[in-house]
Amino acid sequence: MPIVTQNQHELAHATAPTRLAPPPMYQVVLLNDDYTPMDFVVRVLRQVFHKGGDEAERIMLQVHHEGRGVCGIYTRDVAATRVDAVLRMAHADQHPLQCLMEPVPLV
Repeated sequence: MPIVTQNQHELAHATAPTRLAPPPMYQVVLLNDDYTPMDFVVRVLRQVFHKGGDEAERIMLQVHHEGRGVCGIYTRDVAATRVDAVLRMAHADQHPLQCLMEPVPLV
C-alpha cells in the first residue's frame, strides 16, 4: 500500500479559510391600489415590518403618492416570508394590496 505525503505548501493551501460573500439582499415593496385603506397599510407596516407609527405613515404616504414604497431590505428567505405575511393579511381582510420582493439595485 503506497503512502501519500503532502508537503507544507499543499497542507497550508488546503486548510486556508475560505472567504464567503454576503448573501444577496432583497427589498420588499408595497404597491399602491385604489381600494386598500391607508390605515390597513399602516397596520401591515407596523405588524409585519415592525415599523413605528411615524415611519409606517411615511412609507404608506410614499406608496400612495409614488405608487410603491420599500418596506425593508432582507435576505431572500426573510423577504419571501414578509411578502407572504402581507399577502395573507390582505387576503384575510379582503383587500387587493400587492407586495413583492426584488433584488436590491446596485449603486
